[in-house]
Amino acid sequence: MTNQQPDRVLIFDTTLRDGEQAPGCSMTLAEKLRVASALRDLKVDVIEAGFAAASPGDFDSVQAIATEIHGPVICSLARCHPQDIERAAAALKPAARKRIHVFLATSEIHRTFKLNMAKEEIIRRAVEGVRMACQHSEDVEFSAEDASRTEPAYLAEVVAAAIEAGARTINIPDTLGYTVPEEFAGLFAYLRRNVPGIEKVVLSVHCHDDLGMAVANSLAAVSAGARQVECTINGIGERAGNGSLEEIVMAIRTRANHYGLTTAVDTRKLYPTSRLVASITGMHVPRNKAVVGENAFAHESGIHQDGMLKNAATYEIMNPEDVGISRSNLVLGKHSGRHAFRDRVQQLGFNLGDEELNAAFAEFKKLADRKKEMFDGDIEAIIMNAGSGGQGPWEMAELHISAGTGAIAAAAVRLRHADGRTVDEASVGDGPVEASFKALERATGINLDLRNFEVRSVTVGEDAQGEVTVTVDYNGQIHRGHGVSTDIVEAGALAYLEVINRICRHAAGRSAVAGAAGVSVVRL
Repeated sequence: MTNQQPDRVLIFDTTLRDGEQAPGCSMTLAEKLRVASALRDLKVDVIEAGFAAASPGDFDSVQAIATEIHGPVICSLARCHPQDIERAAAALKPAARKRIHVFLATSEIHRTFKLNMAKEEIIRRAVEGVRMACQHSEDVEFSAEDASRTEPAYLAEVVAAAIEAGARTINIPDTLGYTVPEEFAGLFAYLRRNVPGIEKVVLSVHCHDDLGMAVANSLAAVSAGARQVECTINGIGERAGNGSLEEIVMAIRTRANHYGLTTAVDTRKLYPTSRLVASITGMHVPRNKAVVGENAFAHESGIHQDGMLKNAATYEIMNPEDVGISRSNLVLGKHSGRHAFRDRVQQLGFNLGDEELNAAFAEFKKLADRKKEMFDGDIEAIIMNAGSGGQGPWEMAELHISAGTGAIAAAAVRLRHADGRTVDEASVGDGPVEASFKALERATGINLDLRNFEVRSVTVGEDAQGEVTVTVDYNGQIHRGHGVSTDIVEAGALAYLEVINRICRHAAGRSAVAGAAGVSVVRL
């Protein structure tokens, strides 16, 4: 990895590790494999598959991705602890290309209040961690946690020691999103001037978005010599999130005349990958989100529209097709066949296996009987829903609603469980949505505290599908789910049931978090 072209920026995706730390964004093993497959197709250079020592579930996820995903380097995070490094090495063993990513905090506030270690002890631990990781992998990365708040001279000492110990990549994270572009670029310039041997390694950057500058800080570091950027799809991550992969990649591509750099990312996969991650995590992409938001290539102003008709470059600096967004409108219908449906799915940037395609096509035919017009957005919603909704254990068999002005709303549900059971329940509420939610809780035995209920239109028209996202609190943990239907009440019930299914699927794996190794939440 250190023999890369000088004009090439490596893209290190940490959606499955740092991104998953965002409240409500935890994923099952099957979901992580779907995301990892999409990242492979996107052609990222490194996939940080998780923190193998955090729990048995995390270990299994890293190991499964290391076994099944070929192409990118597969990476596991580890503290500079022997147990962490051993677990990372064991999980990564099946990978053809692997990396162990060790980290240790270096800032004064972390040294004093978190680690209670002197400067010399930090350096000793860092060196020991890197050397041990090198015994298991030729490719070792070292991160100085909270580097942006570390004294530059001391940070240079730590980095020099890590390089001498064998680290191939040195990551300088802005863990708290505290720095600003000019300051951060100056820090990289300082390290390049004052660290012996730094020209032999890849300098990496990992920024958080607490002040809204993660992308700007990442690009400032790139301008100052960083040749790896650690980022996440849609910028998800702890607190305000991480640097957004799609924004960083498209900035480098769109402003190639300024940066003079490239990435290996297949940008046509950005939009489908963004939608997949949004669907799995339940974290909606804001309409005005750069690059992949619904409004990113929308023009309502008459002046803008006139300019677009004359020359798209007047008001667009990127082509929507370059990020995987189709410009087509009306597509297909209830008489369309499987072959036409598959072709349209592929044109939209999605690669589905036969089983996934069959499930999506069946839903497409059902929807086509209910809608006069079918749009690309409808097909995307079907694909996303088919990918997440069929992962039980509970499935909605029937939903009946009774509501009216001045009347008490009532809902009756019939659920099928993966073990063959059928459960019928009913409830009343202040409205049809509350009644359906209460019926689902009674049927499954899982009671949730609803925090947020969002509705948005997937496409346009009176018969447009509505997408509902619910955010709930369950035992102090935030979970999200979404559902799509031309009936908003049904969409809400499907979203609520998806949350219940997420909780059921996570019950066993998540109970072991911070288990044997006593690992706390990791922030880089």
